[in-house]
Amino acid sequence: MSSTGFKGSFELISQHGEHEQVVFCHNKDVGLKAIIAIHNTTLGPALGGTRMWNYKTEEDALIDVLRLSKGMTYKAATAGLNLGGGKAVIIGDSKTQKTEGLFRAFGRFVNSLNGRYITAEDVGTTVREMEYVFAETPWVTGIPKAIGGSGDPSPYTAHGVLMGIKASVKEKLGTDSLKGLRIAVQGLGNVGFHLVEYLAKEQCQLIISDIDQDKVKRVADIYKAQVVAPDQIAAMECDVFAPCALGAVVNDQSLTKFKTQIICGGANNQLAEARHGDALRELGILYAPDYVANAGGLMNVFVELEGYSPDRALDKTTQVYDNLMRVFTIAKRDQIGTHTAADRMAEERIQTLGKVKQSHMGLSHRPFATLREIKNR
Repeated sequence: MSSTGFKGSFELISQHGEHEQVVFCHNKDVGLKAIIAIHNTTLGPALGGTRMWNYKTEEDALIDVLRLSKGMTYKAATAGLNLGGGKAVIIGDSKTQKTEGLFRAFGRFVNSLNGRYITAEDVGTTVREMEYVFAETPWVTGIPKAIGGSGDPSPYTAHGVLMGIKASVKEKLGTDSLKGLRIAVQGLGNVGFHLVEYLAKEQCQLIISDIDQDKVKRVADIYKAQVVAPDQIAAMECDVFAPCALGAVVNDQSLTKFKTQIICGGANNQLAEARHGDALRELGILYAPDYVANAGGLMNVFVELEGYSPDRALDKTTQVYDNLMRVFTIAKRDQIGTHTAADRMAEERIQTLGKVKQSHMGLSHRPFATLREIKNR
């Protein structure tokens, strides 16, 4: 097991915020090349999932993990959790390159951080891979229920997004009901699929898209949804556009196409740049900041760390509604975009609690201990 840096990494790290630690992971025997980024541990250990993606370049992977880890800091802060922000990416094809050895080698890197970083599943990884990681470290959540975990967190992420949509509809349209509203869901991965389930129960008119046409057909048949091509979904006339695929969906090109009143979804980093949040405000489109709206999964694994209860986890995700309402209040009060309001809300909490808490340095400072951890002591 060894660590290595990628060319130009220091310059890129400095351009993407003040990160406490960035770990480059390499094990040639199992084909592991990964990056763990710890952004901030003022509020607690850095928690964030492990994404496996076939990045075009190592630079792309580094930029992604830096952006995602910072987003996790803000997500935990606005959710009111005693957690910091971190993220990991594994460079590789999740459909062909997953092996037990690769994920166990990655777990050893996670373990070497002594609890400063806690991982979970993300795009391209599943509960099964987290079980491999758990074989090497207790610092992992979203593991199978059979061994004391909470399993797949995506239903809880989706439920939080549902609460976010309800808050956004209340704020923008002045109604408590989603019945009859046209909602376009972009991406039918784990979160998008469960969101469609929830929205169907609310009797919404559904528009869906995904690059996997077999999946689109199955979902459309079950929920009687309108199907559109992936390159058309952002231009559909609707009440709510719910991005649940990859990020940067709000960009210079899409801004000219939107025919929606609200954007609220499960994808991370939906704004290609911060200025695009300001552009949405000028267009009169209400944006629910992604890291506030999609915090349900993080809430779920936080409950797992405390001692898991599915009912408590589901109840906790309802807090997304109130959290977004606070963001909307700040935005109106200060005459700013909702993305800026969410950042202020997060930064104020970090700064306030930072005066009474030290940065998380590992197990000895941890505010809670899992049953798994106690067992392994």
